[in-house]
Amino acid sequence: MTRVAVVGLGMMGLTHLNVYRSLSNVTIAAICDADADRLFGKTAATGNLDGTADASVASLPAEVRRCSDLNDVIGADDVDVVDICLPTHLHVRFGKQVLSAGQHLIVEKPLARSAADAAELAHAARSAQGLSFVGQCMRFWPGWSWLKDAIDDCRYGHVLAATFRRVVDHPKGAFYEQGDLCGGALLDLHIHDTDFVHYLFGMPKSVNSFGYSKQTNQPDHVVTRYQYDDVPLVVAEGGWTMCEGFPFSMSYNLNFEHATVDFDINREPSLRVCEVGKAIDYPKYEAKMGYELQLAYFIDCIEKQRSPETVTLENAADTIRIIEAEAESIKTGLSVSLG
Repeated sequence: MTRVAVVGLGMMGLTHLNVYRSLSNVTIAAICDADADRLFGKTAATGNLDGTADASVASLPAEVRRCSDLNDVIGADDVDVVDICLPTHLHVRFGKQVLSAGQHLIVEKPLARSAADAAELAHAARSAQGLSFVGQCMRFWPGWSWLKDAIDDCRYGHVLAATFRRVVDHPKGAFYEQGDLCGGALLDLHIHDTDFVHYLFGMPKSVNSFGYSKQTNQPDHVVTRYQYDDVPLVVAEGGWTMCEGFPFSMSYNLNFEHATVDFDINREPSLRVCEVGKAIDYPKYEAKMGYELQLAYFIDCIEKQRSPETVTLENAADTIRIIEAEAESIKTGLSVSLG
C-alpha cells in the first residue's frame, strides 16, 4: 500500500485527492494546506470541468493527518509520496526538499515557473532515491492517448495538419491574477496543448506566436504555429480571456492522408473519425479523466520500481522551453528557433 500526502488543497489538490480515494492500492496519509478553512473543509476550491475538485476534505477518515506546515509531511515516516499541488513558483523549492528526503515526488503542471527552474528540479531528480512525476495529464487523457496511438501506428497515413484549442473564462483567485506567479494562460493553460504537441511530434524547430494580455501581465490568449519538417501545419490556441460563464472547451482536429479526426469535450460522442470510403466512426475509449490514469500510472511505477516513461521531468522542462519561446515570439513578433 502506497502512502500519499497531498500538499495544496486548491482545484488540482482536491482532484488528486479524489483520485487517490478511488485507488485500492493507495492510502491517504496526510493532507497539507496553510489555509485552515481549506484544511478542515470549511471552504473548498471549485473546478472548471465536471469531475475536478470533487473531493470532500471534511469526509476524510479521522486517521488522515491534517498539516499546515510542509515540514510535517516532507521526510515523514508515514508518507511514501508527496504530491505537490502548490502554486507554480513553489514547485522547485519544495520538490527538491522532497527528493532530498528520499520520498517519491509528484508535481502538478507546470513543473516550474521557468525552464531553468524546471531543469534544476529534473537534474535533482536524476540522482534522487525516490521516483518523480509531473502531472501533464493530456498524455493520459482518453481520446488523446488514442490519438497518440493512431499517429504512432500510421493508422490513417501521415499527419498533414493538426489544430488544438483550449479556452475558458478566467479562473478565480489571487494567484491567477498575478502573471509573474502563474505565467498567464500561456504557462498555466495553453501548456497542456504545447506539451501534447511536443509528445506527438517532438521538439519543434521554431514557433511563431501571437497573443495578448488581459487579466494578467503575461499572455492570456495565444495562437501558436509549431514548425516541423514532416508535418506541414501544427497550430494551437489557448486562453482564459472568454467572458465570465463561458464553459471550458478543449478540442482537436487532425487531417491525415486518409482521414479527418476530431475531438470536442463538449460534444457527445466526443471523438469522431471521417475516413475515406467509410462511414463516420465514433471510437470507444475509457470513460475516465487523465488525472485518474496518470496518478494510477505513477503509483504502478512505484510498486514496480521502474521510472516513468510516458512523461518525465526532462519532458516537462523541454515543454516549458517551448512555452518561453512562444512568449518571446509574442513579445518580438518574430519566429523563435528552438535549436
